Order: sequence, then C-alpha cells, then structure tokens
Amino acid sequence: MPPTFLLFQTDTARLGAIDYVVLALYFAVIFAIGWYHSRKERTTANYFLASRDVAWWAIGASLFSSNIGSEHFIGLAGSGASTGMAAGHFEWMASLMVLMLGWVFVPFYLRSNVYTMPEFLERRYSSACRTYLASISLIAYVFTKIAVAILAGAIVLKAVLGWGMVESSLALVIATGIYTVGGGLAAVIYTEVIQTVILVVGALVLMFIGLDQVGGWSGLQAKVPADFFHMMKPASDSSFPWTGIFFGAPILGIWYWCTDQVIVQRVLSAKDIGNAKAGTILAGFLKILPVFMLIVPGMTARALYPQEMTADSNAAFPLLVVRLMPAGLQGVMVAAMLAALMSSLSAVFNSSSTIFTMDFYKKFKPEASERELVNVGRVATVLMVLLGLAWIPFIGRISSQLWIYLQSVQAYVSPPIAAVFLFGLFWKRINAQGAIASLLTGFVLGAARFILEVQLAGRQLSGFPEFFVRMNFLHFAVLMFVICLMVLIVVSLVTPAPEASKVAGLTFQTVREKISMNDAESSSILAIPAEVETPAQRTINLVFAVGLVVIIIFLWIYFA
Repeated sequence: MPPTFLLFQTDTARLGAIDYVVLALYFAVIFAIGWYHSRKERTTANYFLASRDVAWWAIGASLFSSNIGSEHFIGLAGSGASTGMAAGHFEWMASLMVLMLGWVFVPFYLRSNVYTMPEFLERRYSSACRTYLASISLIAYVFTKIAVAILAGAIVLKAVLGWGMVESSLALVIATGIYTVGGGLAAVIYTEVIQTVILVVGALVLMFIGLDQVGGWSGLQAKVPADFFHMMKPASDSSFPWTGIFFGAPILGIWYWCTDQVIVQRVLSAKDIGNAKAGTILAGFLKILPVFMLIVPGMTARALYPQEMTADSNAAFPLLVVRLMPAGLQGVMVAAMLAALMSSLSAVFNSSSTIFTMDFYKKFKPEASERELVNVGRVATVLMVLLGLAWIPFIGRISSQLWIYLQSVQAYVSPPIAAVFLFGLFWKRINAQGAIASLLTGFVLGAARFILEVQLAGRQLSGFPEFFVRMNFLHFAVLMFVICLMVLIVVSLVTPAPEASKVAGLTFQTVREKISMNDAESSSILAIPAEVETPAQRTINLVFAVGLVVIIIFLWIYFA
C-alpha cells in the first residue's frame, strides 16, 4: 500500500522549447563539473575529501545545498500548507546549530585529521563506538536520506513531468550517480554551488509570483488561518510544541549539523579552520531562506487551492509550479527542484560510500589499494539505494506529512549520538564504556519506538504503550537524551577514567596536551593538521556569527 501522499494527482508542467534549453544547460554544467573532477587522480583524500582544499564560499553553499533536498520542496512546503510557519523552527534552529559546528566541533575535527565521524569517535573512545556509529549512520541514511530523497523526488517529477514512480526514481539515481561516482566529493561540492544558486533563485521567484496571485502578504494573511503566522505553538501541540522545539530540536540539530557525516564531510574538506568556520556562517545565513522560499509558497498554495491542499498538502510546491510559472520560468523551476533532488542524493551517496569504505572495508582490509577502496564505495552506494527504494512503501505508516516523518525518524537516532559527541568534547572523564553503553541504550529505545510506531499505526492504545508510541517525537527526543546522558555519566564514573593519552587534544580540557596519532607524536593538537584562523579571519567570522544570532532571535520574536 503506497503512502497516502502519493495518491494525489496534479497537473503536469507544460514545458516549451525554452524550458528544455534551460534544463539542457543545467545538466551540461553539472556533468561538465563531474567530468572535470573525474579526470583527476583518484586517491582517497582527493575522492572523499576533495584534497582538503575547499574555500569557505563553496563549503557554505555545499552545506546548504546538501541539506535542502527534495524532502524540503515537498515536505517543508507541505507542512506550510497544513500548519503554517511552525515547521520553520527547524530551519532557523539549524542556523544556530551550524554555528555550533563551526565554533565548537570543527577545530577538533580538522586537527585530528579524520575522514569520517565514526573514525573521530574511535579516537576519542573506542573501536566499538566507531562500529556503532558507522552502522547506525548507514541504517539511518536508508530510512531517511535515501528513501525520502528518492520518494520526494519521484513526487516532484510525477507532478511536473507526469513520470511514473519507477521511471522517476531510476532517472534521479542514474543522473546523480554519474557525476557523484565519477568525480567524488570535489564534484559534489562544486555542483552544489551551482545548484544552490539555481534552487534559491527559482524558489524565490515562485514565492513572489504566488504572493502576487494571492494579493501580497496581506492577502495571504486574510486567506489562511491566523495561527499559520505564529510559530510558537502550545506545549500540547501534536506536531510543533514550543517545548519540543527549544529542547528537542537542538538535540536533532547537534546530531545532524555537528556529527552527521553528510554535513561534516564538507567542513572536513576545508583548507583551514578559518574557511571552515566562515563556510558554516554562510550556511547559517542561507538557512534563513527556506521559511520564505518554501513554507510561504506552501501557505500560498493553501490560500489558492484549499481543496487540493486538504486532499494532499505534500503536493503544494509542485502544484504552484505547474499552475503559476510561465513558459521559460517553468524550466528554471524544474531545474531548481532537480538541483535540490540531485544535491541531497549526491551528498548522501558520497558520504555513505565514505563511511562504508573507511570505517568498515579499510578497517578489515588495511592493505587495500586506493583504487580498490574507491570501487568498494561505489558498490556499497548501489546496495544502499536498493534498500532505500524497498523502504519507501512503509514511510506513510509513520506520518502522512513527509517532513514530520523525516524529523521523527531522526529523533529516534540522534539523542545518544548527540550526548556522546557533545559531552565527550567538554568532559575528559567520559570514557569508552560510558559512551558505548549510552549509544546502545539509545539504540534500544529508538528502535523500540520506531518498530512499535510502524506496527501499531492506526490502532487504539492506552496506558504505557500510548505514552511511549504517541508522545510527540520532539518530546521523545528529550526523554531519550536525558536517559542516554544519565547512562553516559553514571557508567563513566563507575568505570576507570580514560588514559591521559586517549583524551589528549580531544577535549576542551586537554586541547593543548600532546597527542599520539598513527604512532607519530605531535607537539600539540593545534598543529594537526589544519592551519588555525588568522586574526583577521577570527574577527570577521565573529562579527558575522554574532549578526546571524541577532537576526534569528529577531525573526523568532517577530513571528512568535
């Protein structure tokens, strides 16, 4: 039984010659970038980390583009059509979380010279923690990033081009795989720069056209429920309670923006810490935009087509594209949506292949050649895509709103990982035994909620099962985080403290202590291997970071 949001039919786009020219130019540029980078030497550093030589503007655009995928065009706009601006909390919270990535986590990641987040966890804790994070990351990619991206992409292509589910899915996978597999992370990042420009311009154009059709901002306010413009919802709200937003969403944010391979891999490719921080600040400013370029069009669709939105709010954005965009601009908008689809898919393809290759295959076969490692990553990507395709029919059992499905599944994965990473940096007493106990506790709780939610969908519940399964997913994330944190601290305190050499340079308390990496002694963690910020970089980064925080606070107050 397909999820309900696949059942609604929309008009299809009426593409003219100029639209096809726009699409042809888009694909020509994307494939040219992939071809250029595929001709370079295929070493693991080049393929998986773009030779660690990426500038801040490319990192910022890549962070944004790899995050803004088809699930945003479908899910975020759909939530805008059904509940208003409340879903935008996740976007503006992300602006703050990506700053935490740059100012708290990035210095440790870059100076420890790691390829993956599981590898960093092994250096801080143990190989068991590395295996857990690598495994859970690959599983989460199947259930969230890959499955959702392909599903939402198929919805878009079916809505605007009239393609079927199978044809749409295969087209997305093949087109994205061509340049991702060939060019590696460098091709992914620089195509994402182009895709960022296209999707931002295209979405903002549609926003202005939609507002013009509905009579401007005042006209929109008159045609949708008044509470659509108020982001702060009561604690009893089923989807976006304020308690969940300000206590639960940051937990998801720390996991996604500060510890997830798909995101962090972009800053690992930075030429130095200053460029990495600046890239996260640029991404933070860009994350302000989705509320206006995606949620507002969703609300506009609710105002213009209330019957269609009642039937399926996930059709909001494609419906506006095919009914409002004129010839020529339809091609731009289809290119923008394709950019979002392909950027998110290429990001997860490259990152999942990196994790499988560096955290599993190379660990068990250290003598493998560079070429062999790259080829293994490609095969692993194909297998994960097939698993993602197989999971798509079950998504609707958790939520008919694609955006809420995505966030809820992440809420079942993120709490233990966020706790282990965050407290591992701030407190050197946290040890490997506490970390693995916390991770496994979180896995059991999250898996139990996930399985029960799928199996008991639509059933009447009472007592503890109702509390456990029906609790808002953000509140559940808070509960999981507290439990996992307690396990992390208690187990760490009742077991031996980690050796000084194990935590040297990997916590704020030991940042200047000597650290042994790959059996080669270094004088300081500050010398491994990325260069520090220059005074000018530090000043500029600080000014813009503070400015971003002020803007986010103002927006929250204005739309409270």
